[in-house]
Amino acid sequence: MRNNILILISIFLIAVIFFYGFSVGMYKIFPYEFLDSSSDALSGQKAIESNQFLNQADIDSLIKIDNKSDIDQKRNFLTEFFWDVGSLQRVIDKSPLPQVEYDISDSRYSDFQNLNRIDKLTVEMEYGINSISYLFIPEVSNEKLILYHQGHGGDFILGQETIQFFLNRDFTVLASTMPLVGMNNQPIVEIDGFGKIKLISHEQLNLLKTNGFNPMRLFIDPIQINLTFLHKEYAFQQYSMIGISGGGWTTVIYSAIDERISDSFSVAGSMPFYLRVNDRDIGDYEQTNTDLYQNVNYLEFYILSGYGEGRKHIQIFNKNDPCCFSGNGYETYEFIVRDKISQLGNGDFQVFVDDTHNEHKISDTALEYIIKNID
Repeated sequence: MRNNILILISIFLIAVIFFYGFSVGMYKIFPYEFLDSSSDALSGQKAIESNQFLNQADIDSLIKIDNKSDIDQKRNFLTEFFWDVGSLQRVIDKSPLPQVEYDISDSRYSDFQNLNRIDKLTVEMEYGINSISYLFIPEVSNEKLILYHQGHGGDFILGQETIQFFLNRDFTVLASTMPLVGMNNQPIVEIDGFGKIKLISHEQLNLLKTNGFNPMRLFIDPIQINLTFLHKEYAFQQYSMIGISGGGWTTVIYSAIDERISDSFSVAGSMPFYLRVNDRDIGDYEQTNTDLYQNVNYLEFYILSGYGEGRKHIQIFNKNDPCCFSGNGYETYEFIVRDKISQLGNGDFQVFVDDTHNEHKISDTALEYIIKNID
């Protein structure tokens, strides 16, 4: 009798485990996200390890920067690529002003600590596309500005813990998102040969390209316009930039161009193309624009972002990120990029791996690491 009961219990437990496992795969309930990201990280790492391309000599050959002249040439290409002018200073000199609404009310931030007021900055761009940012001004200021970029994720309310973290430490924070997401609009545009199109995806932006306009500008123009305005208005003593996901990508790209950014921190933002072995790592329009990356590849962007007197660029990866850029592929280039900057004589590059969670976010651990490197 006892053996029969044990057999029935065993059958019951096996059935429960089977159906729960089936439900995890079918309905993506806990712990699907963790298992899926772990599987991708493991398979991605195996693909990296089996890639015969990956050796130091090959990676070194991808970097076409050997001296200050090469740095200047790459940066001049970038300003020509984005703005059709040969230097950032010319862009700054002709920079338009954002529309500013002072001391706005937004109940979502009513419980923020050390917050004096919020100013709303709106940048109007080509095809009626706009970019809305909030400037969080603390009651007590250390005269340093954090440019925080939320990326694809949506409204920067999603980054409220990061914003509050820096307000608590007396930083002013400018919060932004990528085009077409968050509070930014999704206009209907009319394009020759295509008719009227509602812009809802970055992939559509390539349809806007003309001989006189590069839609890649839409991703970084708001940063330049707002930074130039705030520099004139407040003359902050230090400018640091932090971004998550697409905001991490934006951080890499913009800090590579503008040396006013002294410290930049890209969280789960990018990897070189040879490490993108999973579909989720490939990236969309702005991450894969061949006109850009055939002239300045990601390894060179990391060097440009970290190069300069008193400057540093830090990549932060979530080891078990369910979104993108997990694993330890960074080990193939970390020291190569750092050594290159060291040889150039100015700047720094570091990688920090956050293994304290299994999410796509800026964790408390990452924030503590960032503040130590800013201070």
